[in-house]
Amino acid sequence: MNNFKKTTFDFERGELRDAIRAEYDAVASTPEQGFHFHTGRPLARMLEYEDAWLEGIPEQSIASFAGTGNPFSLGPITPGEHVVDIGCGAGIDSLIAAKMVGDNGRVVGVDMTPTMLNKARQSAAAAGMDQVEFREGYGEALPVADGWADVVISNGVLNLMPDKLVGLQEMARVLKPGGRLQIADILVERAVPEDAKRKIDLWTG
Repeated sequence: MNNFKKTTFDFERGELRDAIRAEYDAVASTPEQGFHFHTGRPLARMLEYEDAWLEGIPEQSIASFAGTGNPFSLGPITPGEHVVDIGCGAGIDSLIAAKMVGDNGRVVGVDMTPTMLNKARQSAAAAGMDQVEFREGYGEALPVADGWADVVISNGVLNLMPDKLVGLQEMARVLKPGGRLQIADILVERAVPEDAKRKIDLWTG
């Protein structure tokens, strides 16, 4: 039995996605403007990303980094593996994973914000990383085949999904038997009140 409950929202699912997309479009387009959350290289340092991981990663992807934790601290990613990065943003985690899996591995980054995806693709091309690709899509409907991934990573994305159970089911679907899930996200000690879940500005801010 799971503890996830369906929630009735006073807004359309598309409205929430549009609001989140607009927020992260700004992070992609003007990362220097400042936000209510940490971003960029200072955030990577706070989250104990190793300097070696960032070597060769184009600065434009690092500048638009807006994660909440460090999925790589949860276990090694090894050469030749297949990795899915859910909510890849400007691609920093996907590109780090691409370095780890090497030429014989594959990484698929998935995001719903076109501006972020464009930045990620530009960075992959600039870094000469052919083993990574970026696809537009949602965490609740991943554009990835069943059982493809050895590892699924996600950084600050599950908390933005209205239906977290479906999101987790999608992660399980794309993982191989015995695959690994390495999620960094926001946790709260008390349940979020139902009325707060219906305020779209609290989801994005």
